[in-house]
Amino acid sequence: MTRDTLLMGAVAYAPKVVTIWEGFKAHFHRHGLAFDYVLYSNYERQVQAQFEGAIHLAWNSPLAWVRAERIARHRGQTVAAVAMRDTDCDLRSLVVVRADSAVQSLADLRGRTVGVGAIDSPQATLIPLGQFRAEGLVPGRDFTVRRFDVLGGKHGDHIGGERDAATALMAGEVDACCLIDGNHLAFGLDGTLPPGATRIVARTGAYDHCNFTTSPDAPQALVDRFVALLMAMRWDDPQVRPLLELEGLREWRCGRTSGYALLERAVDDEGFYSHDGDILPADYRY
Repeated sequence: MTRDTLLMGAVAYAPKVVTIWEGFKAHFHRHGLAFDYVLYSNYERQVQAQFEGAIHLAWNSPLAWVRAERIARHRGQTVAAVAMRDTDCDLRSLVVVRADSAVQSLADLRGRTVGVGAIDSPQATLIPLGQFRAEGLVPGRDFTVRRFDVLGGKHGDHIGGERDAATALMAGEVDACCLIDGNHLAFGLDGTLPPGATRIVARTGAYDHCNFTTSPDAPQALVDRFVALLMAMRWDDPQVRPLLELEGLREWRCGRTSGYALLERAVDDEGFYSHDGDILPADYRY
């Protein structure tokens, strides 16, 4: 790996990922930054690549950030969250029931079945299950969890598992489902959850989503230039706006890690990663 080209890892969760990063690559090259990217099939491989010296930087899910930070801390190394989208900040997940359900609160779901997303989805599984725990209901003991595992290793960077859980709710197969608030709105618009067909019985606390995570010993000058170019991108620039639209943001923001506390706790409660970043669930396929 050359030190004069910034090499970034990204996960190929959808075909548009190639279009996105080819566009960003051309943009960076026009502004004098030698940049290239490597696509991985899942975040677990991508995080491993960061510690193998294969990439300087990773476009990481929040769960991938948690793992990278834990591995680095265990090894006495450092990683940093250097940038994120405006749309990555202060998100919430919901627990939703059918409008005609007798359920009025999470407590009413005791003894019932709750649909969640993939095993590795922060937004539709880990954080919502943490909300249940915060209110005294332990998954698997006080209620049944029905998981809708779609695209393991993608960390919920798709709507497959959430959509399947929502469909199961409408079919009466589960008593509630968990999903991010943005998808609750989207499913209302596309008919998955018809308007007026559901009620929200709980909201999680606010949390953050993806960030650009540096690898240990990443070339600081190249990282600084990369971040500076991101921060200079403007929505009203006709060359830049299509890239921002593809990546789902209006502006880039400096990275922060204060929004990962709920996920950190959920990772421990659900036994997903150890404190040194080892993967714990025996049935996790990626």
